[in-house]
Amino acid sequence: MRKLPIALLLLVVIGLGVFFSLPSVLDRRMNTVESPAPYPASPAAEQLHKTLFIADLHDDALLWERDVLKHLNYGHSDIPRMLDGGVALQVFSTVTKTPRDLNYDRNASDSDNITLLIMAQRWPPATWDSLLERALYQSQKLHKAAAASDGRLVLVNNRQELREFITAWQRDPQRLAGILATEGLHPLEGRLENVDRLYNAGFRITGLTHFFDNEVGGSAHGVDKGGLTPFGRRVVARLEKKRMLIDLAHASRPLIDDVLAIATRPVLVSHTGVEGTCPGPRNLSDEHLRRIAATGGVIGIGYWDTAVCATSVAAIVKAIRYTADKIGVEHVGLGSDFNGTIHAPFDATGLAQLTEGLQQAGFSPEQIAAIMGGNVQRLLLAALPEA
Repeated sequence: MRKLPIALLLLVVIGLGVFFSLPSVLDRRMNTVESPAPYPASPAAEQLHKTLFIADLHDDALLWERDVLKHLNYGHSDIPRMLDGGVALQVFSTVTKTPRDLNYDRNASDSDNITLLIMAQRWPPATWDSLLERALYQSQKLHKAAAASDGRLVLVNNRQELREFITAWQRDPQRLAGILATEGLHPLEGRLENVDRLYNAGFRITGLTHFFDNEVGGSAHGVDKGGLTPFGRRVVARLEKKRMLIDLAHASRPLIDDVLAIATRPVLVSHTGVEGTCPGPRNLSDEHLRRIAATGGVIGIGYWDTAVCATSVAAIVKAIRYTADKIGVEHVGLGSDFNGTIHAPFDATGLAQLTEGLQQAGFSPEQIAAIMGGNVQRLLLAALPEA
């Protein structure tokens, strides 16, 4: 009689151990690189790379239960590896929901992979059934990391703070500016006032949709793939009033059209590919490239295969060259999608290889400086709230 309860207890303990270790296993298996570090580049590329203000528009590290201040041997990035790679500014995105059986073509909104992941990662119970609380919790994680970073990670909320950071970075580049973004606006939970809650938590860039349609509008991977809803139009107006940048990554084509028809401020796409080098449901057409550039926006070119149709520096550079030729170098940036369950050619320490690839593609040092981060810096200095 006593053996059965002990056996059951052992099974429960083993089951819980497997459950709580699963996120780390998934993280290691889903955020991978083509080859491990180190990532050598030519002396000329290394020399130029050390002078660059590098900005990346999309990283999902906050989803995973890691200490971003520690150098890890898995995943794509953490603060030490970003600094080793020369990154000066990182947009940290918050993932709050993804559908089961996720695909690029058609996803309903009635399922969620993230709930079990965050429970296994021991997130607070308030996050288990609230997408808003999930976004706010990831904001808290980033704020706590900044507070514990001894000045290596500085959160930027406005233009004045960014100017101050740039001045400090020019004296000592071993520091990183962090900006908060949402991967879709389903955390609004249908309530316009939650825009203000996100703003007060430090969010300054807002993706409208992710892999499914939501209350704001259609996803490139959704069921209906529609444009802005009436609620979505109110949201866009509120975002512009608060000077929160709109991110059209993952947006359906009608949604892109609707936003561009009413936008009065620059619009960006944080991580994407372009149809001209890699056809796909979320990659931008030439027409959308031109119209986004006309707002003064920036296109962040991604590093993964469905964005650029290969896992290589050459494929990333090809997409950058195509985009620059179509709309001008001043509208192109980097959008890695690191830690977003992608297979990348390198981790954050390998960015000098991208600098070398741009040199080989014929870009001048000034153009490379713009692409690698100068364009994002200019956009944020123009578009963030003043103070």
